[in-house]
Amino acid sequence: MYPGTRNDVNILDENIPASQGQLLQGWGVHVCQIGFDLGRSGLQDEEIIPLLLRQRRPTFFTRDEDFDDRRLCHAKYCVVYLDVDKYEVATFVRLYLRHPACRTQAQRMGTVVRVSSARLVIWRLRATDAETLPWDLPE
Repeated sequence: MYPGTRNDVNILDENIPASQGQLLQGWGVHVCQIGFDLGRSGLQDEEIIPLLLRQRRPTFFTRDEDFDDRRLCHAKYCVVYLDVDKYEVATFVRLYLRHPACRTQAQRMGTVVRVSSARLVIWRLRATDAETLPWDLPE
């Protein structure tokens, strides 16, 4: 089964272009987007965490740097801050969901992750330090 499909709830923030969600859907990655499929348009940052807690083990993807905060680690969700160009979001979401350290919901829950073109920085619930991982890109 392809990572990021079926039982996974992958939520895109409103700040991600709809074209990136469509690209992900075309690749077989099920996503819903705040303001279109979930919640309402204009949802404030402080309203997003309660929304995530009402979902079944969601992975939330955003380009909003305010979510790059280790204090947001929670056992019931994953937050992924995408530090990439808005038109590279789909590519990096797919790479993230395929990464050996992030393939399953169990691996993702309780984490806040910063995704950049260079690396992943993962904060885990109750960890004292972040884990920095390279991309496992084919040569």
